[in-house]
Amino acid sequence: MGLLTGSASLTRFMVTGDIPESFWEFAAQRVAALSFKDIDDTMDEYSIGWVSVADMFDSSFAYSSYAAGDYITLTMRVDERKVAPSVLKKYVMKEEERIKREKEIPRLNRAARLEIKERIRAELIRKSPPVPSTYDLCWNLADNTLLFFSTSKKAMALLEDLFKETFNLSLILQIPWLTGLHLAEAEAAEKYEEMRPAILL
Repeated sequence: MGLLTGSASLTRFMVTGDIPESFWEFAAQRVAALSFKDIDDTMDEYSIGWVSVADMFDSSFAYSSYAAGDYITLTMRVDERKVAPSVLKKYVMKEEERIKREKEIPRLNRAARLEIKERIRAELIRKSPPVPSTYDLCWNLADNTLLFFSTSKKAMALLEDLFKETFNLSLILQIPWLTGLHLAEAEAAEKYEEMRPAILL
């Protein structure tokens, strides 16, 4: 589920760092530089980058389609070629048996088995179509908060790295305590430091 769906799971971040002057010009350059590159017609195993929240095939962002008032909306797209371990094991065993019969030997040494495994994996990877995954985000520039429409730890780690590389800004995961501190008024904020976890027996 994502930004344009009726329901979604999300994670909240704070954006930290200095936003440069002429931000929209800077954003346009950086989003274009880190836009998604298709690997369907290549032998590459992995690609990550930005696409439009409205269309996972739109990485050109005509008319700065990611900009909406004080918000930036983007989709992080990850394409990866994968081979299931059981499939790899099957073809490796098949090739090992073929070579043993051909050479009339009872078993292969470790180096030969490793070479076969790497060769078969490379062959299967080349035949595998890239599997796409998409994750939406909405960045509120007015209060430097970012909503990421996923709770996957792996996806969050990828987002933090890509966001840092794109905008030279860092993301801080907002646990409930930090979110409350951010929303609290001055008097309540002072009392936050005195709060400690309670043990209920």
